[in-house]
Amino acid sequence: MKEAIDLIFKELADLKAASQKEVEEARIRFLGKKGEVTALMEQFRTVAPELKREYGQRLNELKKAAAAKIEELKEAAEEAAVAAAPKEDLSMPGDAMPLGSRHPVSIVRQQIVDIFRKFGYDVAEGPEIEDDYHVFEALNFPPNHPAREMQDTFFVSTGHVNPLLLRTHTSSVQVRTMESQGLPIRVVCPGRVFRNEAISARAHCIFHQVEGLYIDKDVTFADLKQAILLFAREMFGPDTEIRMRPSYFPFTEPSAEVDVSCNICHGKGCNICKGTGWLEIMGCGMVDPNVLKASGIDPEKYSGFAFGMGVERIAMLKWQVNDLRHYFENDMRFLQEFATATEV
Repeated sequence: MKEAIDLIFKELADLKAASQKEVEEARIRFLGKKGEVTALMEQFRTVAPELKREYGQRLNELKKAAAAKIEELKEAAEEAAVAAAPKEDLSMPGDAMPLGSRHPVSIVRQQIVDIFRKFGYDVAEGPEIEDDYHVFEALNFPPNHPAREMQDTFFVSTGHVNPLLLRTHTSSVQVRTMESQGLPIRVVCPGRVFRNEAISARAHCIFHQVEGLYIDKDVTFADLKQAILLFAREMFGPDTEIRMRPSYFPFTEPSAEVDVSCNICHGKGCNICKGTGWLEIMGCGMVDPNVLKASGIDPEKYSGFAFGMGVERIAMLKWQVNDLRHYFENDMRFLQEFATATEV
């Protein structure tokens, strides 16, 4: 047995295997059920008791050496297989990754802003958490004025003179602009606003507005009408007409609601315009003198107009979307319809 053990040690030292198949054959040859090391372990039963300790230690060393050699050959064969494998061509184009797209509300908002930029308007922005003064009082909403009930407000803090709230319109940005910017002023104010309303197909507690303000000497209602007509034709097409209906807003006088001729039926009447041939898009009016005074502007020297529209409303009219909630649910089936809508 001593000679057999020494012979196997020598064979293991000289053993080579170039492939995984040869490694497996070597494992079976030495450590398989009928392998050479396994056979010696079986013969160990017949060894004289006084020699068992010596041969037992030697056999254990042989078995460990055989296992280590097989593992060494296995790792070497794996490395050789990896080295021999064809290399990746890093110059080849990679797999295309799906890209996201702009949200339909963002698309319409940007188009509205771009139209007014062409007319010479700058963009002004302000905080979404505002104080009562900039949202109401400076816009001719005195305390306990019934017009405050027109907008159900989310208050952040109460119990003091000027409570904080989530702005109900971006008109607060107009106030901050009048307070800080020199005249003349020509700005649009895009942003998100909040009102405590029940969510339905036609209303939501969060929506987006773009409001505009123009203040200079000798600004008239005719200037307002012309600005809105130019915007409507840029947005809905060159044949678009507008009509202005008398309305009421605390911060403008006179005030009006603006309708555009239906771009679906071209004024003939359809289910989108409910048979009227007209679609409401915004409110507007001449800035109330009290609003100018509150911001330190002399209404005897300056006048101006303001307007405001809901971005979701414009988007609904452009794409005939019949449920406002679609814009907030992040349903990929809905959003993918606008993946290629770089322009409205």
